[in-house]
Amino acid sequence: MGQTNQGPSRKASPPAPRKPVIGLTGGIGSGKTLVAGQLATLGCAVINADDLARQALEKAPVRQELVRWWGPAVLDGQGRVNRQEVARIVFADAAALARLEGLLHPKVALAREQLRHKHQNDPQVLAIVEDCPLLFEKGLDSACDVIIFVDAPRAIRLARVTSSRGWDEAELARREKSQIQLDKKAALADYVIDNSTGVDECLSHTRHVLSHILQKQAAR
Repeated sequence: MGQTNQGPSRKASPPAPRKPVIGLTGGIGSGKTLVAGQLATLGCAVINADDLARQALEKAPVRQELVRWWGPAVLDGQGRVNRQEVARIVFADAAALARLEGLLHPKVALAREQLRHKHQNDPQVLAIVEDCPLLFEKGLDSACDVIIFVDAPRAIRLARVTSSRGWDEAELARREKSQIQLDKKAALADYVIDNSTGVDECLSHTRHVLSHILQKQAAR
């Protein structure tokens, strides 16, 4: 009776090391977008919470629900969600904000999990960055290995949002009301990146912090 040649035994390849998940947060106008972009150029995959929320807003069932709640003024001339109008509504009404978050959160959470899985399996990705201004407020910090807080003085942050978004000090204060105080966020973070000087200085600090995170992860 013949025997089947099973060939040489092969050991299963060890699983790829898990990539660190970095939570990125900071005050409005602190420069999280700059630091996120720098981390991306250094080999990280960035998951942007605002981008995920914008994508969720454009889903047809979400648009229909917003119109049912707040009327056709929440759409622009092209039938897309008028984000400025939605912001005007929800930042003046805590119940409306909670209602909107309840609608968007499951869609954003699903998209986030799909992206995390994709990036964990991408050999080109060194680390995964969760870029989320409300990282602590929404409990996303618990799913991160380390937290980076991007810091800049209030005067600089105000100048930035005045230039880029047309906000005055009252608008900045109104937006900050729903957030944890910045000094508390900085105290909860593992690393603080100062973004009050220049782009090159910020990049140098960002590179140093990422190198330290990757070294610690490799030593585990």
